[in-house]
Amino acid sequence: MIKTHHIQTILMSLVIMLVAVMYWDVFVDLISIWSNKEEYNHGFMLPIVALYFLWQKRTLILSEKEPSSWLGYVAVFFSVISYFVGSIGDLFFLLRFSFIFLLIGLALLFVGYKATKSMLVPILLLVFSFPLPPVIESSLTAKLQLWSSYLGVSVIRACDIPVYLEGNVIDLGTYKLQVVEACSGLRYLFPLMSLAFICAYMYQVIFWKRAVLFLTSIPITVLMNSFRIGIVGILVQFFGNSAAEGFVHDFEGWIVFMVCFAILFAEMWLLSWQERKIRSWNDIFGITAVSPASANFTSISLVPFYNIVGLLILVIVFIKPLSAREDYIPQRKNFSLFPIELDGWNGVRDTLDSKTVDFLGLTDYVLINFQDKNSQVVNFYVAYYQTQKHGAVPHSPKLCIPGGGWKIADLDDTQYNEIKFNRVVIEKGDNKQLVYYWYKQGNKNIANEFSLKWSTFISSLNYRRTDAALIRLTTALAPNEDVGAADKRLENMLFRVNEQLSQFVPN
Repeated sequence: MIKTHHIQTILMSLVIMLVAVMYWDVFVDLISIWSNKEEYNHGFMLPIVALYFLWQKRTLILSEKEPSSWLGYVAVFFSVISYFVGSIGDLFFLLRFSFIFLLIGLALLFVGYKATKSMLVPILLLVFSFPLPPVIESSLTAKLQLWSSYLGVSVIRACDIPVYLEGNVIDLGTYKLQVVEACSGLRYLFPLMSLAFICAYMYQVIFWKRAVLFLTSIPITVLMNSFRIGIVGILVQFFGNSAAEGFVHDFEGWIVFMVCFAILFAEMWLLSWQERKIRSWNDIFGITAVSPASANFTSISLVPFYNIVGLLILVIVFIKPLSAREDYIPQRKNFSLFPIELDGWNGVRDTLDSKTVDFLGLTDYVLINFQDKNSQVVNFYVAYYQTQKHGAVPHSPKLCIPGGGWKIADLDDTQYNEIKFNRVVIEKGDNKQLVYYWYKQGNKNIANEFSLKWSTFISSLNYRRTDAALIRLTTALAPNEDVGAADKRLENMLFRVNEQLSQFVPN
């Protein structure tokens, strides 16, 4: 007769295989992101570190093993719901977090509540390998660019070097430096937060000191990245653009990361000054375990194993195929056919550079400068995404506007001819512009980015469509011109282009 622990081993192996099948696409997507995005390169190491921590605590976990906790079924339920919603809406961040919920649920069911507490931090460490949702990441990147640019310029000015900051562009007179997305600091922030989380876990002191260590990794990264930008500006001033390119630029980045790590270590040393009076550093910084003699190898019920195996098979058979569905791509006209004459308005086409197009990830776009008989100009721009899978989403203008040196003087959502849109007044020195922008998805005109995400989920669920477009109208205000006149100009153009849009952004 097969012994119970042998059956457990077989069932556990089956659970591992089923989980691997269930999340295979998620794992492949994560590996692709870790390989291609520098800010997430550290993702390869975190599963290994998490497994190492679990291995080091294996005897403690076994010693704390107890009967299954009903909370495990609650966690598994949340995991399945998240997996279902993520599969329907192609929301990979939900699919990733469903994996975390599942791991916690399995731990609660297989080793009980007390042992799961010892496993919780290594499991949560995996979260730091997950990319942020695109909407949040683009917003955070834009803000970090502005902060890093401002603080970097402060460093340059402290050295009595004349410099002018316009958005994300640092003007040194002879040279101009643009603080692009890669220099926002995310490439240091995520790895350093992961490292700080690991250090806080190994730091055997009271909780508030661990919390301080982890939380201070954020301002340390922002300040050090800004300092790096300032140093780059100073070096460029004396040695030219070569100081901001190639090996020198990358080497400066490594120096910044190592300095950040040194600051974290110094912080740990200072915070533990009282503990070091009575304990050695090896006792303060390390992983607590118990001797093998105290391990509890008592078997638990096989019922949770059978339940989980059955549930995972159902998920793989009925829910997983939903994520493999191809989006329905509606028929539409290419924007190259968009008319350049609209009832008294004559347009001239413009183009975006290839780097911008690649960064935006759009499928098709149109950029036209329209002019009326009074020489009033309206810039018309539409970015169309035939699918919003894998992070290809419209970028909000309110995140990009400050990067060009413009300040948002007024922002509100309004409506004209049943079209809801954002109305933005922007300023740069004495120059003013009025901007209307909104998102179009099917028959809906949407002003809010998060409403767009919800609409995308519903559209994917009902119609297998995630296509959407960002539409933007911009006009400059003449000196002393009333904003109301600019409103009439954009409303006139909005009415004209909306008559044409359904051919290019399908209902």
